[in-house]
Amino acid sequence: MSEEVRHPIPPFNEETAKQKVRMAEDGWNNRNPSKVAMAYTQDSAWRNRAEFVTGREEIEQFLTRKWNKELEYRLIKELWAYSENRIAVRYAYEWHDDSGQWYRSYGNENWQFDKNGLMEKRFACINDLPIQESERKFHWPHGARPEDHAGLSELGL
Repeated sequence: MSEEVRHPIPPFNEETAKQKVRMAEDGWNNRNPSKVAMAYTQDSAWRNRAEFVTGREEIEQFLTRKWNKELEYRLIKELWAYSENRIAVRYAYEWHDDSGQWYRSYGNENWQFDKNGLMEKRFACINDLPIQESERKFHWPHGARPEDHAGLSELGL
């Protein structure tokens, strides 16, 4: 049986780090927990806010809960820094809860990858800011952000 590989693989350069960030953004924007979970190692370890998640099954469960709560989720990630097998990103995402209250959530993540390009560690810090629907900045249909949609820096975020 061959090993799983998720390109690009370490060591990263600026181009491949940006590619990895955009691939992660696109995956999360498609909101398919089982497909997203495949980007992580079998024993991937996360800290997401104050929640600790280990392994693909728990990742899939976590993402299912997340996207059942965070409705009309739209995410933009931006590369902050990278090294041989690590990437740091900043991001923002917009969503609303079941009462219709909109939020913009701001965060930073630190990622570590194995030699095959699967994420083995993810540490996320996130803050939620209630916003009015009229304050939303992320407008595109469900799925990946269109190439011509502004990123975080262009939006002043």
